Parts: sequence; C-alpha cells; structure tokens
Amino acid sequence: MQKIISLVTRKVPRKYLNGLNFLAGHVLALFYRGDKYECPIEGKTYRKFLPYGRMKSRPNALCPGSLSLERHRLQWLFMKNETNFFTENLRLLHIAPEMCFMRVFKKLDNINYVTADLDSPLADVKADVMDLPFDGTSFDVVFCNHVMEHVDDDIKAMKEIYRVLKPGGWAFMQVPLDPELEHTLEDPGVTDPAERERLYDQSDHMRKYGRDYGDRLRKAGFSVTEADYTTDLGPEKVERYALMSGEILYFCEKKSTTKRSNQE
Repeated sequence: MQKIISLVTRKVPRKYLNGLNFLAGHVLALFYRGDKYECPIEGKTYRKFLPYGRMKSRPNALCPGSLSLERHRLQWLFMKNETNFFTENLRLLHIAPEMCFMRVFKKLDNINYVTADLDSPLADVKADVMDLPFDGTSFDVVFCNHVMEHVDDDIKAMKEIYRVLKPGGWAFMQVPLDPELEHTLEDPGVTDPAERERLYDQSDHMRKYGRDYGDRLRKAGFSVTEADYTTDLGPEKVERYALMSGEILYFCEKKSTTKRSNQE
C-alpha cells in the first residue's frame, strides 16, 4: 500500500489528485473503521490511517475518510482552540483548496468561502497566487498550504496574500520544511526536473525551505507566530489525532494599525 500511494502521489498531477483520493478514500474508509485514531475535522474514528508521502512514505498519515493529513488536523485543532474561525463571520480565501477542508468550509454558516487556483478544476476562481485578482483588504482569512515551494517568486506571492488580507486578518501558509536546514535552499538556475527532485525532493519544487521560513514571511509584512502546537496539545492528543510531533505552525497576521488622534 505504501509503495502504491507513493507512486500515485509522485506521478499524478496535483490538480487531479484530490478527486482521485476522494474516490479511493470513501472505499477504504469502510475497511479502516475503528476507535484508535480520530480525525477532528470529520469527527470519525479509525483503527488506523493510511500511509502517505511522495518521496518517503509516512505511516498513519492520511485519514481515509476526510483525506486530511497531519498538517490539516493540526491546523484544525489550532483554529478551533486559538482563533475566531468558528465564532465570527469571516470571508475566507482558500488557494489550492484541499478536499478535506473544502467539504467542511462550504457548510459553515459563518464563512463566506472563495476558492482559487491556477489549474485545479475544483476552484471557483482561476488565479495566480503571485497576481491575485482581488481588491486589497478583501479577506479576513487566507489558506495557502503547500503552494509557496511551487511558485517562481514566493516573497511576491506572500506579499499578494498580505495585500488581500484585511487588517487584523490572518493566514496559514504551511510548506514542506527541512528542520535540518538553517537557510532555504534555492537556485533559479536549476530547471531540470530530475535535479529539482534531487535537491528539493520533488520535480516541480522551486526550493527546499529551512528554518528561515518564518523570516521570509516576515519579509512580506506578516507578524508571524511559529507555534509548536503539538507540545501544547500533549502526547495523548498527538497520538489520538495522528499528528506529526514537533511540526511548526506558521500563524501569519496582518496587524491592525490605529492612527493616533490629533486631540489629546
């Protein structure tokens, strides 16, 4: 199973992968029902999750029902416990929309939900993240997971997300990251897909992010909290929700600016 999933995720284009996973997941979910692990997004339990990974398969990573991965489940728990996502009326932009979130977000009465992508047939709006077709300060929240490693100019894309966020708004922009790297590895001169896969772990990646990723987000204007939220949750919940221990969440805020009154 691990070899099959690894092959599919490496060879099938991302724009088709969500749909393929959705069909396969519904079948597999019936065989994986149990009570050891829980997906907080859909609220269902399983005896185990599926392995997942393009280059190196991770065991117990993919929920067969919701199609959530470790990062999605961690983001959900953080949103539920630490943000206004479920309590206030918000306009949400979801770039490169993930199926595990799409089905839930569309049903939330407090969320005005807009999806965008350059290629995906699932998205409402065809859009390049480096040149978003939205007015400034249009959204309260932006999701843009595992996208920045694919774009030519990631800082430009981050600045575009900052532009369309309202003051006081926030964003998630998770990326695959190598914690052993102090600085992000990138070279625009590397164009050969095989060499990109060797250097960056995937043929369509433009870079491999290191521990300086938060600084790149700050360069775009964001106030960034690098949250080791699995530590806050504790080992029992990390095990229950099949999270990746030590994964850092990059919670990016566009701080409100308040003008001082001329009258004292």
